[in-house]
Amino acid sequence: MSEAEVVRFDVEDGVGVITVDYPPVNALGPGVREGIIASIEKGNADPNVKAMVLIGAGRSFIAGADIRMFGKPRPVLPRSSQDVLDSATKPTVAAIHGFALGGGLEQALACHYRIAVPSAKVGLPEVLIGILPGGGGTQRLHAVQGFFSLSTWTLTPTFQLIVVVSI
Repeated sequence: MSEAEVVRFDVEDGVGVITVDYPPVNALGPGVREGIIASIEKGNADPNVKAMVLIGAGRSFIAGADIRMFGKPRPVLPRSSQDVLDSATKPTVAAIHGFALGGGLEQALACHYRIAVPSAKVGLPEVLIGILPGGGGTQRLHAVQGFFSLSTWTLTPTFQLIVVVSI
């Protein structure tokens, strides 16, 4: 798949819709971060775009890292997609459904606003395999926890933070 295929940018009624379409679970595979960055830059530059929405195609928002890429080299980007989302000059909204795990949750947390369906599952499960959240998740989750109506915060014996969202 090319970058153009894994992330689409469309304008609907003044809203830039950034759709991540990297089946089967919209993992952060090759081209996804670059596509998000390019889409945000395009939306920032378009005077007809008043706000932007980040959404996943299919059954999930962004389910996290692409495990098929573990141990393989990946390009070093001059700016992270989280920093680009966070510094967007127009409001950004993460529309969460399905799973938003690890890097997927970090993308959502970098948006200015988040909205989720009641069945959405969010978390930073990478700690279960000995990886610390590296995209600002621990800092941003703490900063925006007021967004969540948290019915449960649980720290498991493996120190996995589990967040049960109830909206």
